Amino acid sequence: MAGIAITTFSLLLLLIYGREIYGARRWIETPFFNIQPAEIAKVMIIWYLAYILSRRQKKINEDFFKAIVAPIILVAFIVFFIYIQPDTGSSFIIVIVGTLMIFASGISPKLAVISGISGISLLLAVSQLIRHYGTRLFFLNEYRYNRFLGFWDPFTLAEGSGLQLVNSYYALGRGGLFGVGFGNSVQKTGYLPFPYTDFIVSIIGEEFGLIGIMLLLIMATLLISRMFLTAVRSNRPFDSLLCIGIASLFLIQSLINLGGVVGLMPITGVTFPFISYGGTSLIVLSGTLGLIANVSARVNYNKALKQT
Repeated sequence: MAGIAITTFSLLLLLIYGREIYGARRWIETPFFNIQPAEIAKVMIIWYLAYILSRRQKKINEDFFKAIVAPIILVAFIVFFIYIQPDTGSSFIIVIVGTLMIFASGISPKLAVISGISGISLLLAVSQLIRHYGTRLFFLNEYRYNRFLGFWDPFTLAEGSGLQLVNSYYALGRGGLFGVGFGNSVQKTGYLPFPYTDFIVSIIGEEFGLIGIMLLLIMATLLISRMFLTAVRSNRPFDSLLCIGIASLFLIQSLINLGGVVGLMPITGVTFPFISYGGTSLIVLSGTLGLIANVSARVNYNKALKQT
């Protein structure tokens, strides 16, 4: 709970003293480096949910909704402060990862299917509301609405909100199968904004081609699958839920980044794990790998004890 309290305080502090860049207040500036509290919040929420859900296994089996209502309220409170930065991508990731962890904690298959269908239907309904009503919706400002416009019709808005996606297409198209060679990207010289963060995969595609992107995805898949495998092998509910949460974080964040790069979803400013530039993200994700390694070592130790 101390971690959640510190995270909440940092998000409140961000609203007052946060550094604003391109209309978003997401960083707390220090003399030596900038801190992005939303990145820390992701892991703190995963830790909190793993702890609280593992402690309430009996209650979840008896009364599922009553057992999860308090954690959901707390997570929603934190997500709200991240959303108003604005940081739609991080808030969306936390919601999805939290939902997956709740599903993994003991929800019945029938309820999981119903909840999944309801969630997808809700997203489609919200998308249609945004298309028809735009900024007249209370939760949508012009900054977020432009992201949707750039997603729906990027080439018409190529000089505005569609600029990033259009140049991402150019980078991927120019790369072809084998790419133009390391360091020979044209798009990163000023055509594609933020080529080292949100659109690093586009530059990889331009310089190393489809082969380079496939190698990147294979390595990411191996890493994430090993995390899920560690979760399955662990016989401790907390360790298992922690691994599922971290693996889901890597998976969802990778998919959202790739979805924005290829135009399958609006651009949200989400980075690709370990590839995109970002100090706080790199430190936090490295820490999560340490947690996974710790659980894996415990699993292997227990396995060795049984064999002796």
